[in-house]
Amino acid sequence: MIRPIYEKTSFHKSVIEEVSDVRLKDAYAHCRAITRYYAKTFYMATRFLPNEKQRSIFAIYGLCRYLDNLVDEAEDLINNTGFDISEVDQKLDSFKYNLIGVYEGRDSHDPILTAFADTLKKFHIPINLPFELMDGVRSDLTKNRYANFHEVYNYSYKVASVVGLMTSRVFGYSEPKALDYAIDLGIAMQLTNILRDIGEDLDRDRIYLPKDEMMMFGVSEADLFNGVLSDSFIDLMKFQIQRARKYYERADTGIKMLERDSRLPVYLARYNYARILDKIEENDYNVFGQRAYLNKMEKFSILPRIFMEMRAAS
Repeated sequence: MIRPIYEKTSFHKSVIEEVSDVRLKDAYAHCRAITRYYAKTFYMATRFLPNEKQRSIFAIYGLCRYLDNLVDEAEDLINNTGFDISEVDQKLDSFKYNLIGVYEGRDSHDPILTAFADTLKKFHIPINLPFELMDGVRSDLTKNRYANFHEVYNYSYKVASVVGLMTSRVFGYSEPKALDYAIDLGIAMQLTNILRDIGEDLDRDRIYLPKDEMMMFGVSEADLFNGVLSDSFIDLMKFQIQRARKYYERADTGIKMLERDSRLPVYLARYNYARILDKIEENDYNVFGQRAYLNKMEKFSILPRIFMEMRAAS
């Protein structure tokens, strides 16, 4: 369950305060607070969007975070108390039923779905996309090893690319091909998450690195659990980082296809996420004992480069 973290604030107040309906205003404020709390880099990037697009992105993120938290909390209960997975399925089925109701025009008392329903009035988001996201996050309860990159790709598509496909409807784009590049960006970002969070995932007995590629580089599960920073492990990480960067490079073509007022925040998210890979390298690939991250100053330092790229593209 997402805890009530909404606090009224004057920061960018007009984004929410310009909404006249009190219930809808509170719903969007709730989603904004969730985004600000759980996704600081993403939240910072969204602040460069026009107000209507900002609010819709908050609603989409609120929906995604609710599902992610539902599964993460259920996993903790399963590991600690023998929580029955069928209870998770009941909650997911209930949410799915309510989500279908939103698409059919029924009212919802849930603030996230209230905000999402208003977003659907402005932007067409196919219902299969949140359904695929639900499938992806649920798989974390039943699958904690991946045999090959094909399996990792499919997982990454459901939990990350699908989010990109939903937000692309809000950003707006000039060519349908932009959606293919949105998929690439989602894959790149999820691969970055996987590499950054290797140590944390091991604590949950999760390994997202492809098994066949670990074997190819001579890295065993025991090596990972023991935090062995061998040459073999470093070579495996270099291989994974290189692949993630190729997906980022492919995605750049699609960002140029977005509506002009949406390009800056997407560029900002893209480059700051990609720079996490740089941090992993700077940390000598130690993803066991330290977490690669950018501080606020580093996140904003990329802006001049982005402005130059946008100017060159236009």
